[in-house]
Amino acid sequence: MKKILITGAGGFIGSFLVEEGLKADWEVWAGVRKTTNREFLQDSRIHFIDLHFSHKSSLVKQLAEHVRIYGKWDYIIHNLGVTKSLNPKNFDTINFEYVCNFVKALQDVDAIPEKFVLMSSLSADVPEKEQTYYGRSKLNAEAFLSQQQNFPSLIFRPTGVYGPREKDYLLMLKTIKTGFDVAAGCQTQYLSFIYVRDLVNLIYTALLSPINKGTYAVSDGRVYTNEEYTKLAKEAMNKKRVLKIRIPLPIVKLVSVLAEDISRITQKPSTLNRDKYRIMKRRDWSCDISPIREKFAFDPQYDLKRGLEESVAWYQENGWL
Repeated sequence: MKKILITGAGGFIGSFLVEEGLKADWEVWAGVRKTTNREFLQDSRIHFIDLHFSHKSSLVKQLAEHVRIYGKWDYIIHNLGVTKSLNPKNFDTINFEYVCNFVKALQDVDAIPEKFVLMSSLSADVPEKEQTYYGRSKLNAEAFLSQQQNFPSLIFRPTGVYGPREKDYLLMLKTIKTGFDVAAGCQTQYLSFIYVRDLVNLIYTALLSPINKGTYAVSDGRVYTNEEYTKLAKEAMNKKRVLKIRIPLPIVKLVSVLAEDISRITQKPSTLNRDKYRIMKRRDWSCDISPIREKFAFDPQYDLKRGLEESVAWYQENGWL
């Protein structure tokens, strides 16, 4: 039986990665903190582990003890990361330094897996002047991992990941449901998406493939305008009319800065902040997925219409929308 570790297992994508491993009848280890919400990690077959990524020496001891008792993992999907934080330094600490500590610790205890997957982001692949703290931290982690010799690793850069259990796009759906289509900027924005089940299927296909190096962008292969997203969301929720509101980017920037300042006072991370503004400001989030089509025979089963319909149905059935 194959053994797989999924870090960040308590998150949206992580919970689906865990389910897929269980479906394959693998021994699944979920890397979560003791305080992590385990609402979607209820299967009794799941093994839990709280890894000490912040201290390499402690992590080495922990991994050595784990390998002694259970053996090493065949596959590791490092899905751990932070997307918003009160302190910008946390992006580098969690998204970059934790990766360095983990990879070095695995090497130190001779527990290098058959394949290590780093879940990065399309935000890592933008011009430097448009780079966010989040995107830069992911790019640094990619660079470190790519430099490791004799360490089989794949790096995936998903675009906007959506689906059941996801909460950021849920906020957009709730806004549209109330009758408002609010967008940043007056120019058309070109967007790309990947449904969570398609992303998870790609990751597991890649684990079983002979390919063990490379960096790949991930989307459903299509490009949508912000107007098309709203149209499909309206149809999924059977919403007839919405009021279109376009907020000029200078105003969006001002609001984002104020929201970030307020979050520092309340000590609660804000959905709007300087990093988020840079993401909203960018007009083109398209990407080329021909490499994953060629190397992993990737054939997305969900376009945005089908994915939104399935997501909205789940949100409604579970009282989220």
